[in-house]
Amino acid sequence: MSAITTTKSVRGNGSTALPAGTPAPDFALKSTPDQTVRLSEFRGQPLVLVFYPADWSPVCGDQVSLYNEMLAEFQELGAEVVGISVDGPWCHAAFSRDRRLHFPLLADFEPKGEVAKLYGAYRPSDGTSERALFVINREGIIHWSYVSPVGVNPGAAGILAALEELKEGEKAK
Repeated sequence: MSAITTTKSVRGNGSTALPAGTPAPDFALKSTPDQTVRLSEFRGQPLVLVFYPADWSPVCGDQVSLYNEMLAEFQELGAEVVGISVDGPWCHAAFSRDRRLHFPLLADFEPKGEVAKLYGAYRPSDGTSERALFVINREGIIHWSYVSPVGVNPGAAGILAALEELKEGEKAK
């Protein structure tokens, strides 16, 4: 079975998302004002990395709410979910509480967008993140990536297909 792949494409705003097969850049970001989450903490299990432009915007709210509703399905496929935007940890705390989210939102706040830039998911024209999705495998390699137009909720079909493919690949071993 062949891996789901995406191509490294340059968006109109200058960002270039990392493609499948690329080692996921490590990072450490605040999940709360006094707690830090590192990518390396998720080694050994798949991770869905969700970059989104901003808390409180209509499309972002719908997108993270959808992933929250589908969290059990993602977890059944062995994956956890992490959201990242350039908003600060206090903003994330209020947004997460309001939306009753059960996965962490990480603050790529200062230096602004540093992690989004590492993943090719920063919008320099707006100073926000792209609406970009990455499925990272157990070994820390990007298995699938997708950049949606900023005003469009990308849904979860691509994420589920990538996670199912990872699970099938593990069964084959």
